[in-house]
Amino acid sequence: MTTVPHEETGQEEEPTIRLHRWCATWPDNDPHANFKSDVVLYGRLDPLATLRGMSESLGIPVGALARYVLARWATGGSGGLLEIGPVMVHRLWEPIAEAERQDSDGERLRAYHRLREMIAWLKLPLDEPSVYPAQYEDTTDTADTTDTKG
Repeated sequence: MTTVPHEETGQEEEPTIRLHRWCATWPDNDPHANFKSDVVLYGRLDPLATLRGMSESLGIPVGALARYVLARWATGGSGGLLEIGPVMVHRLWEPIAEAERQDSDGERLRAYHRLREMIAWLKLPLDEPSVYPAQYEDTTDTADTTDTKG
């Protein structure tokens, strides 16, 4: 990777990357086989075609869009954590961890059902917004303490 001066300010050094296509083989039991397969498959495409079109339509430089796309994708996991929250991540992980401790297919099936119930509860307001009653602002003036006996 090489660096070149920042286009806008000329002060910062910005990384320059080359987009390589990659083709490889890996063992059947490779835990990253699905990801590697996606790298090969998506590597056949030219992402710059889309970025150039977006750049032209939006008036944003291709490099800025590429940085955005890479940063957004690369931080997706941490963004998801922020969305759902660490407490809920631990709650969702608990049935999985317990099933793995038990090392039992029956426990794994029970974990699936627990997770399904938790996720159904989380998405209920998305599926049925009416579960939360509409909130109305109280417009009655209860702060009037004027003495009318005078």
